[in-house]
Amino acid sequence: MKYFIILFLSISLLIAQGEDSNSTESSDLNSTVVEHSDEPVIMDDTSGLSDKEVRKIATDSDKAKKEKVSLKEVFEATDAQGKVDVSKLQSWEELSPTPKKYDWIQTKSGEWFKGEIKAMYDDRLEFDSDEVGLYTFKFKDITQIKSFHIISVNIEGVASFSGIIRYKDKDITIIQGDKEFKFPSSQVVSLAKDGTSERHFWSGKITVSLDRRLGNKDKFDYSAKANLKRRTDHTRLNFDYLGRMSITDDIETANDHRLNEQFDVYLSRKFFWTPIFSEFYRDKFQNINQQYTLGVGIGYSIIDTQRIEWDVSGGPAFVYTEYVNVRAGGEDKSSSPAIELNTKFDIELNKMIDFIYSYKFTYTDNASGRYKHHMVTTFENEITGWLDFDVTGVWDYILNPEEREDGTTPYQNDFQILLGFGVEF
Repeated sequence: MKYFIILFLSISLLIAQGEDSNSTESSDLNSTVVEHSDEPVIMDDTSGLSDKEVRKIATDSDKAKKEKVSLKEVFEATDAQGKVDVSKLQSWEELSPTPKKYDWIQTKSGEWFKGEIKAMYDDRLEFDSDEVGLYTFKFKDITQIKSFHIISVNIEGVASFSGIIRYKDKDITIIQGDKEFKFPSSQVVSLAKDGTSERHFWSGKITVSLDRRLGNKDKFDYSAKANLKRRTDHTRLNFDYLGRMSITDDIETANDHRLNEQFDVYLSRKFFWTPIFSEFYRDKFQNINQQYTLGVGIGYSIIDTQRIEWDVSGGPAFVYTEYVNVRAGGEDKSSSPAIELNTKFDIELNKMIDFIYSYKFTYTDNASGRYKHHMVTTFENEITGWLDFDVTGVWDYILNPEEREDGTTPYQNDFQILLGFGVEF
């Protein structure tokens, strides 16, 4: 069982890569009608044109739009002296940059940012810019998008389209070699950069706190949180790590580590299913040498607004536990079927502070503790586009902790307060 969790994570990666390799071709060059399907349909560019040629088509399309000037626009651009202000005749394409090497987005303030689109889900767009670093924009704050890179866009109830994208007036246009597809932004489930390089699909955040004291006391404290995501236009693979160590005068007073994995497939803007989720947990002070959880589930988005997101998910699972030591005659291992339920609540308190609450409930048999939960609350305080100051509270609870060999029983409750700086990448 030593490499139990590694096997689960490997399976998740294989499933994620398998989902990305599916494709369905279209035979109609000018228009495409896609039947509704519960499984993601991939609408790849079948024109045979290179990415460079597709970009030229998109640029030519932009230029063609510039040439259209109505009589009304000329009248509105004419002042009292009869002079025409040419700048007022320039369309949005003319005033916006032409994508050359970079993707471009414009916010409500009128500012343009150049960089690289990473992914968008739950109406949050991750954008990597030289000016602001890796930054998450709320989709409602973006007025225009002009991509240089090929982007995969998952349209709810239709298909996944790959091409150059243009976004304006709450409509998104996907440009392929010999056709265009246009949809309202309300139908966009997610999008992600399309490419052969695996690194394009990954992003993450690491929060670390260290405390080293020397003198009357020799003390070392370490705590860390990490999140790593692999996202495509219709899948999401999450890894979450939470760990703590504390040593005072060479005596260990805390040592616990938790690694969670969850692989989700988007079915719509509200529904997703989880073909695999898993967890590795170790806490010697809870008398748990190692514990593994494996399960499958489904999820639903209860609230998805500009400020609030609330998801619930869960499903059947299996739990295997090895204890550090047990009372005489006791079993040093246990296994049990389980039911696991999760919820995550995220609210934007203001432009600088987000509050995130996550709660996981697991119900097993008596030998495995009967009931346990893992609750994490975090205040993310933005310092820059890539640096946060995080305040995190953690509450772990188990109803029936396993008695140690010396007759003592671990506490049911375990609390942590973590303060640290988080770096996004």
